[in-house]
Amino acid sequence: MHIGILGAGSWAIALSVLLKNRGHVVRMWEFNKADAEMLAVKREHPLKLPGIIIPDEVVITNEIGEAIIGADYVVCVVPSQTMRSTLKLMAGSTDRASISSVKAWIIASKGIECATLKLMSEVLMEEVPGLTEDKVVVLSGPSHAEEVSRNIPTTVVAASKSFKIAENVQKEFSTETFRIYTNDDVAGVELAASVKNVIALAAGISDGLGFGDNTKGALLTRGMVEMVRLGRKMGAQEQTFFGLPGIGDLITTCTSRHSRNRRMGELIASGIGLKAALGKMVMVAEGVETTKSVYQLAKKHGIEMPITAEVYKALFEDKSPREAVKDLMLRQLRPERMY
Repeated sequence: MHIGILGAGSWAIALSVLLKNRGHVVRMWEFNKADAEMLAVKREHPLKLPGIIIPDEVVITNEIGEAIIGADYVVCVVPSQTMRSTLKLMAGSTDRASISSVKAWIIASKGIECATLKLMSEVLMEEVPGLTEDKVVVLSGPSHAEEVSRNIPTTVVAASKSFKIAENVQKEFSTETFRIYTNDDVAGVELAASVKNVIALAAGISDGLGFGDNTKGALLTRGMVEMVRLGRKMGAQEQTFFGLPGIGDLITTCTSRHSRNRRMGELIASGIGLKAALGKMVMVAEGVETTKSVYQLAKKHGIEMPITAEVYKALFEDKSPREAVKDLMLRQLRPERMY
């Protein structure tokens, strides 16, 4: 099977290695020409995924059409806020027949578009000519690239409105160390993947302020409540949030040393400010922009999401992280409500 990968960051590289070792023909597109040339020569990204060698058989290109033409599956692994521009570039650079012949478009990015508050599946549907929802799959779950690329056992879900397509991805991507379950709740999987990054920022702030396990446990539990509240309002299935894409990914992202969003939260807690914190990050912390989107979605749907609101204020309104925590703790006392 021929697979095109859009993006060449750590997760894209990990998937390229996994898919090549699975026996597929892989072509990976990198937007930056200099980075594409570096990867093609070094076969490694020394900053984003050091020590992981990209097999020589994986074609690395700066021409997006080269990754699409002849592909059976296309995996989208670009930052969520550049998904639309990437797909526009792809649509304008690739003939319609090649686009139409793709059997499945697989989203491996996690986020919500800030400008429109749309999920990545919605952006994909709008920008890929002639695409129907039965060809869209979301691949998500607790899956740090640093571990997947080193064959550390990992389990995720492939979500699609088409059970057949989800099953096909499950079959073609699964290995003895990468197990995939199927799921039909596309919106729920995407929302879980997005909101958990906001809670991970809060967990990083907690760690940066020197708080302990009590605080982390509370953040994860009440963060789940916010995730489910938004999901229910947007038509997702509750059970999704208690599975791999929800609680599974939430635990991983809030506790792992590999988590970019948890690390970003630590930097914010240090008091250096958002701009300086972003400057210290090698890779994109999707939760920063996603916080804007989730905050706006909460307002739009009239949902109470206090952790999200305080993370938003700490990031974008220069609110002291300690003051944000204090305000969370001093909210009106009430019975515990899960939803």
